[in-house]
Amino acid sequence: MRVVVAEDSAVLRAGLTLLLTTRGHEVPAAVGDGTALRAAVDEHRPDVAVVDVRMPPTHTDEGLRAAIDIRRDHPGIGVLVFSQYVETRSATLLLAEDSRGVGYLLKERVADVGDFLAALSRIAAGETVLDPEVVTRMMATGRRADTLDTLTPREREVLVMMADGRSNGAIAEALFLSYGSVEKHVTHIFTKLGLPPSQSDHRRVLAVLRYLES
Repeated sequence: MRVVVAEDSAVLRAGLTLLLTTRGHEVPAAVGDGTALRAAVDEHRPDVAVVDVRMPPTHTDEGLRAAIDIRRDHPGIGVLVFSQYVETRSATLLLAEDSRGVGYLLKERVADVGDFLAALSRIAAGETVLDPEVVTRMMATGRRADTLDTLTPREREVLVMMADGRSNGAIAEALFLSYGSVEKHVTHIFTKLGLPPSQSDHRRVLAVLRYLES
């Protein structure tokens, strides 16, 4: 196989390159950021691109965004996201159009070199290879999004203002509601999002996080 490697850690990048070349595969480019990855794929047209999630300049989801671009511009090229992070929103976008020839594996859960190389071969052949933990996280995110759909328009308004850091009093003033009405809306939000009273968890913070994740 011809494999382009995108990994911001120079040590891991060199390690992956050595692993692949010693097993008889060609690595025409090994790069450290998303921009260089796009250029390398355009130039070399590999069978598979191995992509880390977090790369320069912001170290958030540059790798995944580059992978999405590659799948759009070169649908015949396989993409293996190989990272220690699960970015569910971008992963969903990556798989949304066509999941064939796409993989997402977690570095810490790949215990055997043979399994890694087999996954690459399967992706190059058009199969989908996903770590079970990635699938679990994506399904959980989908379920959380579904629960937000149960909120009424007014409850969603209140939740949005909670996410803006507003107190119940400030929300009541902004929405022309009584303080008691806002408290009822907040209670309904907690109930619908499955957030029971707890001594150890801050339900308001958890509700806001649920909204932001969606």
